[in-house]
Amino acid sequence: MKNLQRNRLITRTAFFFLFLLAPVLDIFRFDLTETHFVILGQALSLDITKSWVLSGTPLDTGLRILFRFVLPLIAIISIGIFIFWKWGRIYCGWLCPHFSVVETINDLMHKRTGKVTIWEKAKPESAKGTVADWSLIVLVSVTIAFSWALGLLSYLLPPILLYIDLVNFDLSRGETIFLCVATLAFTIDFVFARHLFCKYGCAVGVFQSLFWMMNPKSMVVEFDRERASLCKGCDKDCEEACPMRLPVRSFKRSKFTCTQCAQCISACVEVQKDNPDGSLLAWDEGEKTKQTSLIPMVSIETSKSKK
Repeated sequence: MKNLQRNRLITRTAFFFLFLLAPVLDIFRFDLTETHFVILGQALSLDITKSWVLSGTPLDTGLRILFRFVLPLIAIISIGIFIFWKWGRIYCGWLCPHFSVVETINDLMHKRTGKVTIWEKAKPESAKGTVADWSLIVLVSVTIAFSWALGLLSYLLPPILLYIDLVNFDLSRGETIFLCVATLAFTIDFVFARHLFCKYGCAVGVFQSLFWMMNPKSMVVEFDRERASLCKGCDKDCEEACPMRLPVRSFKRSKFTCTQCAQCISACVEVQKDNPDGSLLAWDEGEKTKQTSLIPMVSIETSKSKK
């Protein structure tokens, strides 16, 4: 599982930099000044000019729209739906730039304050977090938020000219307002919301989850309920490791926003490292829902609540 998390770190870090650099490298952007997309350095438009329409036939116009816009869009959406149906929110856990920020600031906040969000209570033995700690968290959040705001603006305006104007402090009024407002909004998200936005505010994430729930054979983190008694010596490490703060030992419907990051599996592997039978959590296709196997879990939670 260490290799899995290392590979996931590599993929999400690479995609994060791709997200920021794609406009600069002309990999993908929409040029508002020219009103067309730029993909792999090439301007992409339907090339439907007035003169071309008058010189051609309605059939030629329809075929150009069909092959240059409609069919590629249908293909992209179809591939996306299949991925969501099969693997759920795997894009979120392995590629999404926002989720990369969620995990980065979660880790920083946990090291500095003993908790991963301001809404949780830190454990008594953990650090409480000094003014310097919180200042560092806010500074990191603002820095990432500004890079996000600048990156998004570069998707709409010629990026090289934008960066030159930024270095020379010669941004237009509209550009300055956009950067200030976007930086403030992202900072509020990164400091206060993060995974809450992923769970309740991200339309792309909810869209993925809906298709995932439609498939009874989709990939899911399965809990071995027949060995649930082994959880007695564990202080919910799997749930503590989950960036989305989900009840990972529960059923699929309770894990509607699971991002397939496998942090919970890695935590369980570490806890059960001396157990020859291995982890109680693992990826599986579909979910084995035996109602009788819930009894051990109920007794575990009850015994913990009495302590």
